[in-house]
Amino acid sequence: MTENYTINIAKEVAVCTSPKTGMRKKKINQGILIENLGIKDDAHANSETHRQVSFLAMESIKKMQDMGLDVHEGDFAENITTSGIDLLALPIGSKITIGEETLLEISQHGKICHTPCAIYHQAGTCVMPKEGIFAKVLKGGNKSKPATE
Repeated sequence: MTENYTINIAKEVAVCTSPKTGMRKKKINQGILIENLGIKDDAHANSETHRQVSFLAMESIKKMQDMGLDVHEGDFAENITTSGIDLLALPIGSKITIGEETLLEISQHGKICHTPCAIYHQAGTCVMPKEGIFAKVLKGGNKSKPATE
């Protein structure tokens, strides 16, 4: 039996999208998550995949910054950047909620990069393949607005 987890909105640092795959994502004010699709207007939104929404922890981005790279939220093509949440501790199949409406199911830990990205070429490593997670949107909503500073 899998457990359900609630991700507190205050733990979201950024919501990001891109119009094309293979590029860094840009922060947006609010993401609308669409059931069985992903984030509205994001290139990775696709009903045919289990990788509809990607997550990466700010702590992972900080590791790359500590290596001297000028990287920020969205630069690893993640949709949602979190803080203070051990994303890899969430088992595959876990249900997570964002806000009061949105329900996602963790579908994958990490990924295989078939073509190394610019960050990999700069640093010789990249955190997304090892530390990013993916989810399917089970119930959509527009509650993915990150906390204000």
